[in-house]
Amino acid sequence: MKADPAVQRRLLDLADADAELNRVQHRRRSLPELDQIGEAEREVRAKRDELVVAETAFSDLDREVKRLENEVEQVRKREQRDRDLMASGASAKQLEDLEHELQTLARRQGVLEDEQLEVMEQREALETNVTKSREALTEAEARLTEVQERRDEALAGLESSQARLQGERDLIAKSLPENLLALYERIRAKGGVAAGLLQGARCGACRIELDRTALNEVREAADDDVVRCEECGAILVRTGESR
Repeated sequence: MKADPAVQRRLLDLADADAELNRVQHRRRSLPELDQIGEAEREVRAKRDELVVAETAFSDLDREVKRLENEVEQVRKREQRDRDLMASGASAKQLEDLEHELQTLARRQGVLEDEQLEVMEQREALETNVTKSREALTEAEARLTEVQERRDEALAGLESSQARLQGERDLIAKSLPENLLALYERIRAKGGVAAGLLQGARCGACRIELDRTALNEVREAADDDVVRCEECGAILVRTGESR
């Protein structure tokens, strides 16, 4: 393949543009904020789980408090009923039975109220845990939002750089002959650098020095010959540094 030496030198600009685009894409994939977001998301999930546990425990004790309140209320109603019966003129035997039942109810009410007080204290402590868990979740969510915003800002900057570089790359590519550009793209599609400056005996694409035989063949080629590195297959662009 033949191409004017000045045209071949534009391949170096194209390779530089591709290298810059690769660096931008690498930075997109390796933003520190991406790992930080993963950590923040795991923290948010953990805090949500902790809140669910705290709320569930509080709800269970809240139901227990209400159950005890209902039992205490039932005992009080039974006590009032017995007192009403005593005031209505019950017989001596009925009065004795009612007095015995009132004593039993009083003991039962005392037990229930002690149990109710204990459970209410436990509920109060769990309510504090729920409040703290909610605050911790809010803080974790705020940290996640903050790092997401920093990621979005960094990505916006990289996207702007990528768009600018892609525009420059497209202009360079359009200035190249179709057959030369097609060769460059085929080489690039295989991975690695598709064009490099020959500096002395070293390929600028793979950084390997050509052996004496290959170097002599390159130097003997006409200036408009498109030559390639025998090691990496990249197009070797020759300038005054190649002598």
